[in-house]
This record gives sequence, C-alpha cells and structure tokens, in this order.
Amino acid sequence: MIEVTIPLDGVRHIDFYGVHNARLGIIKKTFPYLNISGRGSELKVRGNEKDIEEFRSRIESVLNHLEHYGNISDANLQSLLFGVKPGELTDITEHGDDVIVHGPNGLVVKARTPNQKKMIQVAEENDIMFAIGPAGTGKTYTAVALAVRALKDKIVKRIILTRPAVEAGENLGFLPGDLKEKIDPYLRPLYDALDDMIPIEKLNLYMQNRVIEIAPLAFMRGRTLDHAFIILDEAQNATDAQLKMFLTRIGPSAKCIITGDLTQIDLPRNQSSGLFTSLRILKDVDGIGTVFLNENDVVRHRLVKQIIKAYDRERSRLENTDE
Repeated sequence: MIEVTIPLDGVRHIDFYGVHNARLGIIKKTFPYLNISGRGSELKVRGNEKDIEEFRSRIESVLNHLEHYGNISDANLQSLLFGVKPGELTDITEHGDDVIVHGPNGLVVKARTPNQKKMIQVAEENDIMFAIGPAGTGKTYTAVALAVRALKDKIVKRIILTRPAVEAGENLGFLPGDLKEKIDPYLRPLYDALDDMIPIEKLNLYMQNRVIEIAPLAFMRGRTLDHAFIILDEAQNATDAQLKMFLTRIGPSAKCIITGDLTQIDLPRNQSSGLFTSLRILKDVDGIGTVFLNENDVVRHRLVKQIIKAYDRERSRLENTDE
C-alpha cells in the first residue's frame, strides 16, 4: 500500500470538487478500492500502486478538461473516470471554428463578427498581425484570447502584454506609490480580459512565475522576447522610435499582435503616431498581416456603433473643410 498526493493546480477547487463535494463523491464511488480524500489544492490517495497509477491518469484527464474548458459536466466526469478518451466525449462544451478559448465557469470566448474571425485566420497565417479599429470592436479582447489559447496549447511558453503609458508621459516617476500601483490603471483592460479567460488562482500563479507579464512599453527596451505571444495594445500612442524598438524585440518562436485605434491618439501635438508609419512601410512584408475592424464589429452597447459613425462623419467633414 502506498499513499500519493495529486496537486490540483490550474483549476478552481469548486469546479473539481463540486458543490458540497458532489464530484468528489462521484470520484470515490468510481474507485471504491482506493482511500481518497481531498482538501484545498491537494487530492490524497492510498491504495495499490497499480490502481493509483490508473487513478492518477484518469484524474489528469479530468484536470486537463477543466483547464481547457473551464467546467465539466457530471456525465463527462464519469466518462473520463472510466477511461473514455477526451476526444470521444459526446456532450463536450461548445466548440467550433469561432471558439477561441474556454474560460472559467463555462465562459466561451469566440469570434462574434466577420473581422474578429478574420483576426483568427490572419494570426494563424502570420507571426505579426496589426489589428486596427475603433473602441468596442473587440480587437484587444480577441488578441488576448488568441494569446491564452496559444499558451494553453503550448505553442508559446509565456504571454507578454504591454501598452504605452502615455497618460503618465511613459515616465511614471512622478506618480505616487510603488511600480505596480503606478502602472495598473493603464493596464487594467488587459487584466480584465485575462480574468475572463483564466481561473483567478492560475492567473495569479502565472503572474507570480512571469508566465504572464503585463508591463508598460518602455519596459520592453533591451529585451529579446522569445517563445512568447506578445500583444502591444493602444499602439496608436507609441512613437516611431517606440514601435521600432518594440518590433525589433521579437525573438525566435514568438507571435505578436499590435492593436490600435487611429482615431484616438493621445500623444502630444509635436509627436506623430508610429502606428501610421508601421502600417505604411510594413504592409508588404511577408509574415505580417493586417486586419481593419469597423463599427460593424462593435460588441458594446447598441449606441456605441452610432456614436462611432457620428464621430467618423464629423472627422470626414473637418478633413473636407481643411482641403
């Protein structure tokens, strides 16, 4: 007789144990010849060595399912415990070409508009992609989902998310508080997207181990970002020098998405956006793709689409007046 401990890393305990330990009860009934106890992040098993090895294999299938899909039905739990292969499950969580990643609590993150679907295709065909469009079109959210999928599928080893902290002059030195307190407000949208896609316990672990890193653009200088999925968000607020610096940081086996909104540039009047330059000079480079999103891709409040149209009309009117 031996006793082993199986860590429940990467999944929410409530998803594994079930409400009032109902799923733990299913596990115990399926393996009555083993002494099984679970608490917190550990599952302890006592029994014959051969039986325990079989049990460990089945539990790993359950954990992999939970990590990938964010939840599991009792029927699928029982199927995996009885040795059914993951690909043979019949009532699997929603899937399809539009599904990018499964988040906690059964949340399905999918491409909902034609241009979001195009982002998936272009990202698969190119190592670098520009996703350009107004606020609310889902460009950042889709980019983060693609990065999380690549990490889950072990295509990359880490995710690096960055933004220009232009509101603080990219300096941040004059702001009160420690570094994290200073940069968090500028990077909050990236945290919000990750919260939807990765269980909080695992997300915290990823952040602690620097598997996922979120930092201002200025912090990318001097680094080589290899085996990573890198997202530069709000790239319209990066200068020519900053964008060149960023693009030349990309190392071997890396993927990169640059998102931006050319109508919301917050740089000082004497500085031009490097995003315009990058789009112009890199448009014919093999391995670099571009997707333009518009008001038809807006997935926020129904009025946002009308607001974007109104501002576009006003901008066109002013440009015609200047001519």
